[in-house]
This record gives sequence, C-alpha cells and structure tokens, in this order.
Amino acid sequence: MKNLVEVLVKSLVENPDAVVVNEVTAEQSITLELRVAADDMGKVIGKQGRIAKAIRTVIKAAAAKENKRVILEIIQ
Repeated sequence: MKNLVEVLVKSLVENPDAVVVNEVTAEQSITLELRVAADDMGKVIGKQGRIAKAIRTVIKAAAAKENKRVILEIIQ
C-alpha cells in the first residue's frame, strides 16, 4: 500500500523528493500518513477533494484484495 501511494503521489507533484508516506499498522487496518511539500498540497487534494478521493478509492480497492482496511491521512 505504501509503495502504491508513493507512486501515485510522486507522479502528481512537482517536488517528488518531499513526498513521505508513513505506515501505521493495526490488526485489520493500515493508516497511511502522507506528507507533501506545501506548494504541492493543492495538487494532491484537487478541486473539491476529487484527486484525494480518487487516490483513496484506488488504495481501498487494492486493500480489499488483502482483506485490510486502509485510511489515508494527508498531513501538512
């Protein structure tokens, strides 16, 4: 999951070196904390949160195959 989020987000932003994803694992859920540069925050979230919602949809579909629950938090 962590690699999937990194690949998706790094392709969207102008400063891919600033992309950091931390993975916090629990029994049935995984929390991914995404940090990007302040200038790239709008590109990751998108208008009305559409891009963020699309990223969450993709990782939830990938997590469904592993019977896990994934939460993506975008942190500034």
